[in-house]
Amino acid sequence: MNGGPSGFQNAPVTRTFIIATALLTILLGIKGRSVKLGLSYEEIFKKFHMWRLIASLFTFSSTPELIFGLYLLGYFRVFERQIGSNKYSVFILFSILASLLFQLLPLAYLRDASLGRLAPGPYGLIFASFIPFYFDIPVSFRFRICGIRLTDKSFIYFAGLQLLFSFWKSSLVPGLCGLLAGSLYRLNLFHIRKIKFPDLVASFFLRLSSPSARILPNVVSNVNSTQNIPSHLVHQTEEHNPSTLASSAEPSEAFVAQLITMGFDRSSARQALIQARNDISLASNILLEAQSH
Repeated sequence: MNGGPSGFQNAPVTRTFIIATALLTILLGIKGRSVKLGLSYEEIFKKFHMWRLIASLFTFSSTPELIFGLYLLGYFRVFERQIGSNKYSVFILFSILASLLFQLLPLAYLRDASLGRLAPGPYGLIFASFIPFYFDIPVSFRFRICGIRLTDKSFIYFAGLQLLFSFWKSSLVPGLCGLLAGSLYRLNLFHIRKIKFPDLVASFFLRLSSPSARILPNVVSNVNSTQNIPSHLVHQTEEHNPSTLASSAEPSEAFVAQLITMGFDRSSARQALIQARNDISLASNILLEAQSH
């Protein structure tokens, strides 16, 4: 179970979301407001505090929740690397909005008397991510602890269960709503998996990923099913540094292996590294941009 390169390389949207969540949780936690941000029937349907719909999506109410939540969000950056920042942004938006809608339904039906205040935090996105995690991430190895069979994926499930039951019903409801949202995305409801944001929005997040991404603002092009890199990318790279293109070094096998773990085939990985002059960050950006179109 390899998520690719360490850190947030090629995962700018995940990095931005994690930073926003951490800062808002710390800021509101210091002021003692994070616990009060959870959705409730009275504040949404009677007092119409609509700002809570946004604030509750990014702010955890306790330090343990924040730790487990950021850990899971950080691990799930592997999906951004697989489908590209553009489509992953659509996945985030769909997961958040769909899970928020599903949370409002039981609030309206059960009301405070039986449900109370829902736990705040990005439960929708986190638990929606468990759907592709279950179906798309293979098991790398298996082992036993005290006779119990476990896999390398078990630790992610344990962290999710800890977060899911951290406040019993208050956290269970948004977690289940997130699983439902992830299932609808998996089923491609309204062809959601084909939707992409305009290139201007996508390029903004790509520029956040690394300085090297800034030299490729307009490299988007159509590719065939074999994921071959379009030939015009060579010319755009050459315009930025024509003196070194002719003397491109043989691609590093270690870099090729890293790109393969991200889901690219060997031939495309080698070609991208040649075009990027063995710069793995630049090569992965070329591949992700080509794959997302």
